[in-house]
Amino acid sequence: MREYVPAGEQRIRRGEGVLSVLGVGSCVVVLLYDETSRIGGLAHVLLPDPNDLLGPDRRGRYATTAIPDLLDELQSAGAPRGRIVARLVGGACMFQELIPATERNIGERNVSAARATLARHGVPIVGEAVGGRLSRSIEFDLSDGRVRVSSQGVNDVEI
Repeated sequence: MREYVPAGEQRIRRGEGVLSVLGVGSCVVVLLYDETSRIGGLAHVLLPDPNDLLGPDRRGRYATTAIPDLLDELQSAGAPRGRIVARLVGGACMFQELIPATERNIGERNVSAARATLARHGVPIVGEAVGGRLSRSIEFDLSDGRVRVSSQGVNDVEI
């Protein structure tokens, strides 16, 4: 079973199915997985923290709130925090010529916030496909933790 996860939301699953995200640009998708229990999840974050444009009403929109919430959900589902590893995808600078210079680094800020939040919680990052100027689509296979990243005109990569 495949489930698409929209921006600002997160999902967890145990051992089966595929979580997918289409067309990730400056957003960052944080993928967490415990290989032993085969419990994993992802957060599709829009901004670094609630102090940014959208306000604090939806914790899933922000790296600094979505990541701890997702870690808590995984732990409650049976994935011990010490076994969880992370992968990051996204953080691109899309349409650079159309975006004011002051806002061009949102993708970089999203990646930095995700890295810092994961480090603060002791979660190692084992793979990344971040930055650049291309959007990416993601397939996260919960049966084995594989993450396939695709972009138009570029070979798919597994992280």
